[in-house]
Formats: sequence, structure tokens, C-alpha cells
Amino acid sequence: MTSSPTTTSSPTTSSLDPRSVLGRIVLILDAFEVGDRAVGLSELARRTGLPKATVHRMCQDLVAARLLTPSPPGYSLGRGLFELGLRASVEHTLLEVAAPFMQDLYTRTRETVHLGVPDGDEVVYLSKIGGHRQAPAPSRIGGRMPLYCTAIGRVLLAHDEPATVDRVLSGRLVRRTPRTLVGPGLLRAQLDRVRAEGVAFEYEESSTGIACIAAPVLDADGRPLAAVSITGPTSRFRPGEHVGPVRAAAVGVESALAQRVSSNSR
Repeated sequence: MTSSPTTTSSPTTSSLDPRSVLGRIVLILDAFEVGDRAVGLSELARRTGLPKATVHRMCQDLVAARLLTPSPPGYSLGRGLFELGLRASVEHTLLEVAAPFMQDLYTRTRETVHLGVPDGDEVVYLSKIGGHRQAPAPSRIGGRMPLYCTAIGRVLLAHDEPATVDRVLSGRLVRRTPRTLVGPGLLRAQLDRVRAEGVAFEYEESSTGIACIAAPVLDADGRPLAAVSITGPTSRFRPGEHVGPVRAAAVGVESALAQRVSSNSR
């Protein structure tokens, strides 16, 4: 009897049939974790729940497609995945447009600057600029964090559809630190305040020792496309002092994106 694939919480795999070829390929790719240098065949089989022979056969195909790279210790994600990621048109355009505004914001504040986009109940970080003194934050490029407990996620959620807000606030709200707000009523009040003020704040809710301020990048209909944030250590960073700069950066990205769309539609 063959073992059945294990269920994962990854948003990539949750809507795919793990018995299909595509579902199993994505299971293998999603099995790689941050910090993995190489993962052996037996470990990949354990993480995915797929038979070892199946994993071996699919890994050979993924190597041929340059999506995996083989080495004596095992497999690592291949450069082909990086190249494909750079072709994602929406994110690529957003990164191009946002880069100078993020750099200006970093030059002005010397604190860590993020660009994130909404994806389901999470924010995905597309870019991160930080210097030698950046605060130790859980964010990373390509990483995910919950919408409800991060400034960048909260400013995205505040401008999303009411149905999305209801779904997130009725879901599992994990207390990541002693200061994390997990009460749906308190969070809803926070979102109302974010919409009124145009920025969101976070004080040690996603990680102890850091504070953050974020502003949204909206489309012509007021829907959230992305958000820009500044993060720093609570020992020196005062988010309230950076309302103007982070708003200006987000509006700059918003205007530049609108001009790009207008030019492409001509």
C-alpha cells in the first residue's frame, strides 16, 4: 500500500489535488523550507508523505526542468524558479515602480522598509531594504505573515472587502506576543481607525522589540494593491514620527502605477 500525501497548510497546495501530477510536484517544491541548503530524498518523502520512488522520479523531472538542483547531500530549489518568479508581470511591475520610493524612504529614515501584497489571509513580502542596523524582524522577501497582527497586513486588510475582513476576524487569531491583539472587536475598531487615518501602526504584535508603520497603495477603485512600511526597534524607532514619509512613499507608488497602467492602455 502506498502512503497518501500529507496535508499541508501552504496556500499553494491547499486548493490542489495531491493525487494529481501537478499537485505532487507542488507538494515537493513546497516541502523546501527557509534555510534549507539541500534536502535528501528520504526527507522529501517524509515531508510530502509521497512514496520515495515517486519523489525520486519527480525530482529527476524537476532537475531536467531546472526547478531543482541536485547535489550529493540532496536537492535544492533551482535557479529556474527564480527566473520564473521574475517574469510574474504584476509583481515585477510593482517592484520596478516601488523601488525608487522605497530607496528614498530608507535614505530618509535609515530604518527597514518593506513592500508587501495581500494574498488570502496573509501579506507576502516582495521587497525589503535595510541597513547594517536593521531591527531583527520575522519578515523576509517571499515570506508571509498574518494580516491581523502586522502594520503592513492591517493596512491592507482595512481597505479590503468587508467579506475578507469578516473571514479573517472570525478565523484563528494566534497571539504571537503578549501584545498581539486577538479580540475580533478590538481588531475591527483598529481597522476603522486605520481607514480613518490612512496608516496602520504595530507595537510588538508580530515580534517582540519591533514597531512598524504602514500605508496602503490603492487602485482606482480604492482596493489594496500593496502597502509600504517602515520597521525599527522599539528602543529608538517612533512610528508616529514617520506618518508623512510613509504616506508620501505609498502615494508615489500609487501614482506611478496609475501612470504605467494608463501608458500601457494607450
